Amino acid sequence: MSKILIIEDEAAIRRVLVKILSEENDTYVVDEAEDGLVGIEKIKKDDFDLVLCDIKMPKMDGVEVLEAIKKIKPETPVVMISGHGDLDTAVNTMRLGAFDYISKPPDLNRLLNTVRIALDRKELVVENKRLKKKVSKNYEMIGESDAIERIKDMIDKVAPTDARVLITGPNGTGKELVAHWLHQKSNRSKGPMIEVNCAAIPSELIESELFGHVKGAFTSANKDRAGKFEAANGGTIFLDEIGDMSLSAQAKVLRALQESRIQRVGSDKDIKVDVRVVAATNKNLMKEIEEGKFREDLYHRLAVILIQVPALNDRREDIPLLVDYFADKISQEQGNAKKAFSEKALKLLQNYDWTGNIRELRNVVERLIILGGKEVSENDVKSFASK
Repeated sequence: MSKILIIEDEAAIRRVLVKILSEENDTYVVDEAEDGLVGIEKIKKDDFDLVLCDIKMPKMDGVEVLEAIKKIKPETPVVMISGHGDLDTAVNTMRLGAFDYISKPPDLNRLLNTVRIALDRKELVVENKRLKKKVSKNYEMIGESDAIERIKDMIDKVAPTDARVLITGPNGTGKELVAHWLHQKSNRSKGPMIEVNCAAIPSELIESELFGHVKGAFTSANKDRAGKFEAANGGTIFLDEIGDMSLSAQAKVLRALQESRIQRVGSDKDIKVDVRVVAATNKNLMKEIEEGKFREDLYHRLAVILIQVPALNDRREDIPLLVDYFADKISQEQGNAKKAFSEKALKLLQNYDWTGNIRELRNVVERLIILGGKEVSENDVKSFASK
């Protein structure tokens, strides 16, 4: 059911609009307001999928109503109703956020078409918000320890800038979560975030993967292909395990950072890119530099901001929160009721040596949910979570 509100001071026009919309689609639920003040009160109390609003009204004109709606319910599409003398004003309302305008007397086809498009647009906006929330939940940072609070604070300060960030920490600690939060809280959040696992790509292919190639650049290059830097244009590229990148690729990444330009493999043509670079590694890059395996100049380009993600053993106070989070998520994935963990079970888990960090903890929680009792007990942990 689509809920539509008509704000119009002329009763005759309101009746016509209600009749047209009600007869067109029996899923339209149409409400009325005789002036802007009444309309705003209704919008505050209820959620409407679409508002049709007259421009010239007593007490509060349509422009003021539009501005108020955009503050109260910014996602609600508003279609302005204009008399012939109000066309300039109607056009100006588009700049203020109106979805469209229709003239009096309303043309039946134009009215219905505008309503359908506006409702479809609202549905898309709602769906996109839902998906974005769903994506965000996949990258939640769970924890209230001092170490995690410091990271969250750092992200809030750094994310709105374009500063390059190097994230360090052991495997399984959640470095990719930090990268995703940096992107989602940045001004580039509407752009793409492209992830590259430098350790998973053979050294002979890493340059092609990052920068693309032209046809004939090497034996299997059958056509031109854009690389990850081009794909990330306007957004963020996350170079995970950058300590495993070849020296040759490092030189090209350094040039991309210095000049905001890349060249596809086999080409001498420069391609301008606008990309924020976030990198991560579990290696000691200073040691890698000493051994000649990593470029010092690239390190200093990447490490404008350093974020160290702690091992799980260094934030044991977060383990009960993480267990609850994983138990909830796993039960949803499996379609089962969520299992509780006894206090003794949680205490025992807090005392484990988590060499595999959060990744290992998640696996153990899943195992305990599958094999443990209705409430996961201390004995369950001893039986099924032992190393």
